[in-house]
Amino acid sequence: MTDTDYMKIALSLAEKGMGFVNPNPMVGAVIVRDGEIIGKGFHEKFGGLHAERNAFADCDSKNIDCKNADLYVTLEPCCHYGKTPPCTEAIIEHGIKRVFIGSADPNPLVAGKGVKILREHGIEVFENILRDECDRLNEIFLYYITNKKPFVTLKYAMTADGKICCYTGKSKWITGESSRQNVHRDRLRHSAIMTGVGTVLADDSLLTCRLPESRNPVRIICDSNLRTPLDSQIVRTAVEVRTIIATVCDNVKKISEYKDRGCEVLLTPEKNSHVDLNFLLEKLAEKNIDSVFLECGGELAWSALESGIVNKIQTYVAPKIFGGISAKSPVGGAGVPEPSGAYSLEFTGVKNFDDDILLESRVINNVHGNN
Repeated sequence: MTDTDYMKIALSLAEKGMGFVNPNPMVGAVIVRDGEIIGKGFHEKFGGLHAERNAFADCDSKNIDCKNADLYVTLEPCCHYGKTPPCTEAIIEHGIKRVFIGSADPNPLVAGKGVKILREHGIEVFENILRDECDRLNEIFLYYITNKKPFVTLKYAMTADGKICCYTGKSKWITGESSRQNVHRDRLRHSAIMTGVGTVLADDSLLTCRLPESRNPVRIICDSNLRTPLDSQIVRTAVEVRTIIATVCDNVKKISEYKDRGCEVLLTPEKNSHVDLNFLLEKLAEKNIDSVFLECGGELAWSALESGIVNKIQTYVAPKIFGGISAKSPVGGAGVPEPSGAYSLEFTGVKNFDDDILLESRVINNVHGNN
């Protein structure tokens, strides 16, 4: 096996932590000696042992000495005290001979210091092994730790003629079961899911993750005038699933009705008669929410793009045609006045889910230039 083969195994291990380590990164580690894997580990949950220490624990459980072994890890080992001791200390103590690293860690507490410490202790370090794949796995962490605000993914499903519903407003279902399962994986991947009150009024959906042995994202409802029904599924389950209602309405009586039912109410400044999305994201970052999965109607989608908060777009395209001049499209709002003012995207991937296609893209220009 090659260095990239071992790193691929580390990557597959890292992904097992998806949804449980935020706002920490997903990290996997593999310990190899004489061409044989002797230990494996990954960061399993926020506050738990890091991948390297879990890999060493795996070796210890089998009474295997790691001295002079190689360590493959998807992210630069930490060198500071946080919820756990530095992984660089464990690497040195276990007598590791060589360390192969995927991504550099931009966290100012690490940022090259981990590599420097290892080299100062005579350990050979090889960087950028499958760097692109490792960076892609942790695109949320890398953005959040660098920009101090949540990574936002705008997701929508549409027909081949660009419709998100029929002219009657009915939309279930545009895509197939395989696509919908992938959406739940992305709900797990992100710390929070956000929608507008219009979607709540139209669908009364739970906005939970329905994968087995998963966890639910924090639910965020943009509701400028506090119109979310008190008997909606969102409010009725707020004591079970953390729910934040973002609003510009300061009516004390209304706010108390939501709080009494377990909702958090977050007041924001008013922007164009709606919630100020940039202010909202700043407050979410303060709550350690590193990412937002935006599943919403066309008006909020446009506001998010116009505010410059969208980093990534997921477009599910189903092989169907709804037609109808009044049938809605994924992005509403005023729109741009001419083609030259369009929001430009860079396609980053295409995936198939049975008959559906998922187009993934990065927003490469926005009004704030912060992507």
